[in-house]
Amino acid sequence: MDQGRRRLLSATAIAASSAILPELRAEQPVRIGMGVAQTGALAGGGKAALLALRMWVEDVNARGGLLGRNVELIAYDDQSSPSTTPGIYAKLVDLDKVDLLIAPYGSVPTAPILPFVKQRNLLLMGNFSFGVNKVQHDMFFNNGPWNSAASWSEGFFKLGQSAGVKTVAFLVADQEFAQNLAAGAKQLSAKHGFKTVYEQNYPPATVDFSAMIRAIRAAKPDMVYLMSYPNDSVAIVRAVNEIGVGDSVKILGGGMVGLQFASIMESLGSMLNGIVNFNTYVPERTMEFPGVKDFLARYAKRATEAKVDPLGFYLPPFNYAIGQILEQAIKATKSLDQRALADYLRKNELKTLVGGIRFDKDGDWANPRLLMIQFRGVTDKNIEQFRQAGKQVILDPIQLKTGELIQPFDKARK
Repeated sequence: MDQGRRRLLSATAIAASSAILPELRAEQPVRIGMGVAQTGALAGGGKAALLALRMWVEDVNARGGLLGRNVELIAYDDQSSPSTTPGIYAKLVDLDKVDLLIAPYGSVPTAPILPFVKQRNLLLMGNFSFGVNKVQHDMFFNNGPWNSAASWSEGFFKLGQSAGVKTVAFLVADQEFAQNLAAGAKQLSAKHGFKTVYEQNYPPATVDFSAMIRAIRAAKPDMVYLMSYPNDSVAIVRAVNEIGVGDSVKILGGGMVGLQFASIMESLGSMLNGIVNFNTYVPERTMEFPGVKDFLARYAKRATEAKVDPLGFYLPPFNYAIGQILEQAIKATKSLDQRALADYLRKNELKTLVGGIRFDKDGDWANPRLLMIQFRGVTDKNIEQFRQAGKQVILDPIQLKTGELIQPFDKARK
């Protein structure tokens, strides 16, 4: 074969391979990676969050995927431990070659990966974390409806002021997240001119709160602010039910993590009545955002099969919203370029099944929307009741309000 013919065949082969490669590349999925708790203390929330994200993947693929490619979700168990997440995210980026990253569920597992994603100049979608972006990474966007320690408690203290509160008791877990939120709550308390008559931090391993509840009762506060984790929250509610806090207390609750989860709500039942606490979504008429009822109906069926939180109010809608946010940004920019996506997210309002979301300069919600709800008319051993309106009445924010505060606390319990 002469040299000219060889060159012609070689050029033809290169042209043919160049025509094929884009088609092959187009068939590669858009890969999204995350670490998420499937075991350990955060597993209950992590499993529910992962189910919601998988539902979004199925839905977006049914619509034709992203950029003409299917979406693939790669998720590793972070075991609820911050020590595992740096290795997981290095593997996702360097070995799995994912296109996009979603953070683990929770603040503690997320914080260690922020320096890594900033160094690599990567977009990271946060997942119900708070105060983790110490490195000020400008490509981090959190899905939780808050933006400061004060935004967690502002509604609670506004309600206290309207109820005529003058004195307050603080009972707070001695862990970083709880202490950060309590610091914001104490600033609000001072702003409203409330006097602190009792203040106690308790070790994370505490199981008996009876002495602390008796001390609160003896201090006769008008308000009791609680910042607790799921196991603590259950023990505190049981102690309050057994001992009581006295007739001086107008409002009790605020920052109790765990009272949003179906298993805990069902186990505590009527003991929840009267408590005012934060939440992210409840089935009240003011929160019927487009698509959320359909999502929750589909989620409930899948959750039963997967044996995860059957209500799915607290985390799942916000995890599905992560997918919706990414989908909108990718379609608008027609790109997977990390910087282009981050610029779009910073400049535009995103439409999701938890409502419209705008991000501030720190990647948090520009307009925080954490709910303060009051449990009412809750009966024992009935999980289905929580799907109804009226069991978790929204007291704040005002644009979503569905009822007025019932106080004092003893009256609201009945």
